[in-house]
Amino acid sequence: MNLRRLFSIVVKELRQLRRDRLTFAMIVGIPTMQLLLFGYAINMDIRHLDAAVLDQAQTAHSREVVAALTQTEVMDFRYHLQAPQEIDALLAAGRISAVLVIPPDFERRVIEANMGDAERPPLQIVVDGSDQIVQQAARQLSALPLASLLDPSQTAPAENVEIVNFYNPGRSAPINTVPGLIGVILTMTMVLFTAMAIVRERERGNLEFLIATPVSPAELTLGKVLPFVGIGLIQVTVVLLLGVAIFHVPVRGSLLDVYSAALIFIVASLSLGVFISTLAQTQFQSMQLAFFTFLPQILLSGFMFPYAGMPWPAQWLAEIFPMTHFVRLIRGIMLRAATLHDLWRELVALGIFVVVVLSIAIARTRKRLD
Repeated sequence: MNLRRLFSIVVKELRQLRRDRLTFAMIVGIPTMQLLLFGYAINMDIRHLDAAVLDQAQTAHSREVVAALTQTEVMDFRYHLQAPQEIDALLAAGRISAVLVIPPDFERRVIEANMGDAERPPLQIVVDGSDQIVQQAARQLSALPLASLLDPSQTAPAENVEIVNFYNPGRSAPINTVPGLIGVILTMTMVLFTAMAIVRERERGNLEFLIATPVSPAELTLGKVLPFVGIGLIQVTVVLLLGVAIFHVPVRGSLLDVYSAALIFIVASLSLGVFISTLAQTQFQSMQLAFFTFLPQILLSGFMFPYAGMPWPAQWLAEIFPMTHFVRLIRGIMLRAATLHDLWRELVALGIFVVVVLSIAIARTRKRLD
């Protein structure tokens, strides 16, 4: 082996890598992003869950319990309810993740619990079982030192708190994960397919041919995107059928709402793919950029890790990504029987993303064609 020739090849590859600015940026950017996400943004401790309180006792003792739970920062009581009927509406719309219910006979239940002959626990916490992460928070909530609040002489027996799991009483993991997986699958396929398809045309020289035709940038962009819309809807159908047949995942809401939400999300993902194609020069670069967007979307969307436990900069970043809003939409419709009207905020966020990103992508395509 000639070491001089080997050294020359190594130097050549390093120089070529230095000229490929995008690849060089990925070498530094991917580990940096992973470090920041896992070390800073991802926090398994559940904090600041949007919650409500239904205090039917209205005693000084019950108010002390609410104040003490507020100090734990596990739940932020944003709503003070007057009737149990209000719980369903807030949970279905995704406005809250948990409800602290204090019954009218709270004081009597406390006394009976301290005597060891209580029929029902003094406190009840209702949680949104459509989110597996909130189910994990339920165990954290049940372990809070509530007994010392109920009676300072008592330790913390588990029977002081009753956890009621809405929408998934059996705590089946597939019921929580399958709806979110629709978003993961669509994100990976739609963004990657679109980005690579457009860059492939450029590599083959077809874009130069299109310049000589009366095709506008908007027509070119939409023409490349529309075929993938049908592919995305087919993928949604496959996941739904398998989820229902194999894992018995319910579809409690309207199928029309499910497909409408999926359609908007598909368009948002395709818009991101088109934008990536305007940045990449080769299919390999488009693949790199596509994967660069996958990780933060999956980690920050609430699909795998608790959104409520993230610091506010990570939450702001998560709100930019379309998958964050789609996970809320699809879980709300499939598991909580919510309507698109109930979740209109998520639809507006997806619509804004489509308009902004697709407009930028079309403008950049026009610049290239010119």
